Amino acid sequence: MTEQAITVNEITKHYGQVEALKSISFSVNPGELFGLIGPDGAGKTTMFRILTTLLLADSGNASVVGLDVVKSYKTIRKRVGYMPGHFSLYQDLTVEENLNFFATVFNTTIEENYDLVKDIYQQIEPFKKRRAGALSGGMKQKLALSCALIHKPDILFLDEPTTGVDPVSRKEFWEMLRHLKEQGITILASTPIMDEARQCDRIAFINEGQIHGIDTPERILTQFADILCPMGLNHEKGHQDGETAIKVEKLTKRFGSFTAVDYISFEVKKGEIFGFLGANGAGKTTAMRMLTGLSKPTSGMGMVAGCDIATQSEGVKKNIGYMSQKFSLYEDLKVWENIRLFGGIYGMSEDVIAQKTEELLDRLGLRPEKDALVKSLPLGWKQKLAFSISIFHRPKIVFLDEPTGGVDPATRRQFWELIYQAADRGITIFVTTHYMDEAEYCDRISIMVDGQIKALDTPDALKKQFNAGTMDEVFQQLARKAVRKAD
Repeated sequence: MTEQAITVNEITKHYGQVEALKSISFSVNPGELFGLIGPDGAGKTTMFRILTTLLLADSGNASVVGLDVVKSYKTIRKRVGYMPGHFSLYQDLTVEENLNFFATVFNTTIEENYDLVKDIYQQIEPFKKRRAGALSGGMKQKLALSCALIHKPDILFLDEPTTGVDPVSRKEFWEMLRHLKEQGITILASTPIMDEARQCDRIAFINEGQIHGIDTPERILTQFADILCPMGLNHEKGHQDGETAIKVEKLTKRFGSFTAVDYISFEVKKGEIFGFLGANGAGKTTAMRMLTGLSKPTSGMGMVAGCDIATQSEGVKKNIGYMSQKFSLYEDLKVWENIRLFGGIYGMSEDVIAQKTEELLDRLGLRPEKDALVKSLPLGWKQKLAFSISIFHRPKIVFLDEPTGGVDPATRRQFWELIYQAADRGITIFVTTHYMDEAEYCDRISIMVDGQIKALDTPDALKKQFNAGTMDEVFQQLARKAVRKAD
């Protein structure tokens, strides 16, 4: 009988009063691509940390490559590769320096195992002198995967490896995983993206610290569809009353000889949900920084909430809300303290803050968590709280930069219900996202390629224009025409 690559028996783990894992058991076959799927706070990352010998379980036992994770942790660490959920590279080292460092840690060289990473690394090798922190999301993940593979591991652990990565780069990443599987490497991956879950041989559905089922992706996604594949939202499209919220003409941003945003023009109406799409490196974040008054344009014109972005940046900031792709609240403050702090920053009175805080806690169902530190909340709750705080002062426009990155499908759906409620109150929504099902929820969409807007219309009109059945197909057609790989 073939020895299992990974065996987990009755593993339990507590954090104080919270039982993160409740008698978890499962096994992974050698050479299998196995998915660990579940909502935020289900216990996935805790399980990964136990299996990679970074955390001790309270009870139960587990083995990796036939070795006990407690007794043989030093040997296991030499035989596995690990990509944690948070970016695992050294931001101030170059691409080449990162790969050299990880090879040295494992007493090997880039040359010794280059064949294993060649197909992946060649895509980023032209940028080998660039700092890792300056790479686009897709390139960072390719470098992180190369670093995790450079010592030729038997098993690869990937904890939500494509969070924040555009659909084209995600597709390339999973093609790489299939190639690695063909070379005999066992892969255990978690993902909040169900199209990725479908590419696994088997998946285990974990929720509230318990495994509820292990089977083929098709069967698990059908059995637990209400959590993993919730029904799409229906919303009355368009609440524009003719008033312009954002107007951009020939807006350009250069960094030296590099043009990040190249002569773009568009308008957004009051109350509209406007999707601003593009692959990593297309120029979206640079454009958003100009629109929010954080960066001055090189040339062109932009008006946001009636204020000129070049000369009235303070006026812009007073009329907008902003939620960045990197979580924007203070993790070491309590829930109510964050609300109070931002209310004060927005210039609201103590009485109004107190009243609106109670309303917000009830609306989000967070009253029981009022005194909890924000860092203790599941990611989905954090994101809903951050969004609600970004519109706490009733701004005219709210800018959302990949607000649901890494969030499970059911929580993403709840997040979009909050967006719809805000739009119904007349708040204009300007949103970037890498989830193409979310693009379908927007009133109109623009798609940037190499710093330019290459398409702009309603989702239905774009699908018709590009003879596509989904927005993902539209995006793939346009994004694959990109020449540059990163800004």
